[in-house]
Amino acid sequence: MPKINAERKIVKKDQRSYDHRVEVVFSPAQYDLYQEDMDIVVVIDVLRATSAMVTAFENGAKAIIPVATVDEAKAYLGKEGFIAAAERNGEVVEGFPIGNSPYDFMGDHVKGKTVVISTTNGTRAITMAKDKPHLVIGSMLNLDAICEWLIEQEKNVLLFCSGWQNKFNLEDTTCAGAIISQLLESGKFGLEEDTSIAAKFLFMAARANFTSMLKSAPRRKRLEQLDLLKDAKYCLTLNQSRIIPVLKNGELVKMESVVTPSTLN
Repeated sequence: MPKINAERKIVKKDQRSYDHRVEVVFSPAQYDLYQEDMDIVVVIDVLRATSAMVTAFENGAKAIIPVATVDEAKAYLGKEGFIAAAERNGEVVEGFPIGNSPYDFMGDHVKGKTVVISTTNGTRAITMAKDKPHLVIGSMLNLDAICEWLIEQEKNVLLFCSGWQNKFNLEDTTCAGAIISQLLESGKFGLEEDTSIAAKFLFMAARANFTSMLKSAPRRKRLEQLDLLKDAKYCLTLNQSRIIPVLKNGELVKMESVVTPSTLN
């Protein structure tokens, strides 16, 4: 009996050779199953909300207010200093000048403005996770920057895929797998959920050509019909930005270039 107990202790120690966890949730419908004990939530909506947010900050946006409903965004239409944007099912909501295409946020018209945006999936995920200690925005565009910062924080990380209408999608999970890959390589993180393992292997399968991933996706036809293939190609391009948007007091702001754990509190 003493020998068996000793073996159990060794196994337990080996299983937790890492200090922190990085896990993936595939969609908002599963968020409550994975969010416990997670210090940092990274919201991912590759096509297109989080990519648009990173792009807005690259073009000088002052802040971004993510809202869950179209009516909330509508209150800012025509308001001085604000840009109101809304998207549903891949299309610009009637009455709004723009939706969630990254190209809508390129140019001097964004500089110094606060963007108020509501989208089908991404802003809903942000709203769900807004009470977490730290919420940041991830995408293919700022992949390396977000990975480097997460490694420095040494906290449990939940990669929150916005998915598509509460369902799994390929691009968000692949992006999560790319982040997992870098965090595991640091030696500071481990994973315990099957979703995280699946995301890692999906990234490994797609890493040679991310755009080929969409060619086999049924949603490609919808992207073509809405003339969004240009957006998709841009959103799947790695490391176009070093900016990390972070949620503070209900607004996303650009994280300072040098960040330590204390600056988040």
